[in-house]
Amino acid sequence: MLTALIQMSLIIACGTLWKYHSPAHISSRSHRRALTDLVFYILLPALVLDVIWRTPLNHSSLQISFLAVCGLAVGLVAMWLVLRFLNTNNKQTGALLLAASFPNATYLGLPVLDQVIGSHTRSTVLQYDLFACTPILLSFGMLLAQYYGGSKSEYHPLRELAKVAPLWAVVIGVMLNLSGIPQPEIVHSGLSLLAGGVVPLMLIVLGMSIRWQSIHLRFMKLLLPTVLISLILVPLTVFGMAHVIGLASELQLSVVLIAAMPTMIFGIVICERYQLDSELYAAVVTFTTLMSLLTLPVWFQLLSGG
Repeated sequence: MLTALIQMSLIIACGTLWKYHSPAHISSRSHRRALTDLVFYILLPALVLDVIWRTPLNHSSLQISFLAVCGLAVGLVAMWLVLRFLNTNNKQTGALLLAASFPNATYLGLPVLDQVIGSHTRSTVLQYDLFACTPILLSFGMLLAQYYGGSKSEYHPLRELAKVAPLWAVVIGVMLNLSGIPQPEIVHSGLSLLAGGVVPLMLIVLGMSIRWQSIHLRFMKLLLPTVLISLILVPLTVFGMAHVIGLASELQLSVVLIAAMPTMIFGIVICERYQLDSELYAAVVTFTTLMSLLTLPVWFQLLSGG
């Protein structure tokens, strides 16, 4: 685990260096947007379609989705309870509720589990994120952001969900899977070729997205409880619930590690759109990402027994 995290940290560092030393004729923000769009609209949907089409969809899929919902609910409720004792305004409250609830399941979880456990974990990651986290984020999560934020723009959850290309890939993949249509080898080869760029580009985009300058001492009283909730309490809850519902032992390690991922980066976009405290949210992303380099190896050691 530690070796894999070091390797991925080097790729993330490349993204950070590119952010500050990219060619002057194109801004670093434009570079990041181009890479994000490439992954989001082409490469990730290809990966999703390839994996979901060939993955057995059974009661384990429902269990994975249920555990994801449990993790989200515990993070949300725990953060809400903590904030009752802290002096935060509405914009900070909304940002922290999102930050403590939604993990960076795909953009970091996918490469971590792919390298540490194996490519067979891709289906677990995608089901955890696209069957639960992303739909909830783009419905309840955005309604929450609208409630606490200062934006008065109208929001339609179904319209937002319809814009998510990976979700369309999920729908098509599930339909092809359940209909029993076999995946032609030439289609698999083409999708695999596209999917090969997902992991390195995700890590580069992660490095370009982290705002290292956002961490301030004035945020520490808010950052520390968020770290405890998202990196310890949520995965601990998912681990316990996995035993309660009898999740297959070979899936437990993967699901808990996904739940133990740091805060998702996409929330920065939501915070900016609905006028939440995006600087605080960016600080949470940066701080939880750094802390996860310590907590993820511990979780892996405890769960794998070695």
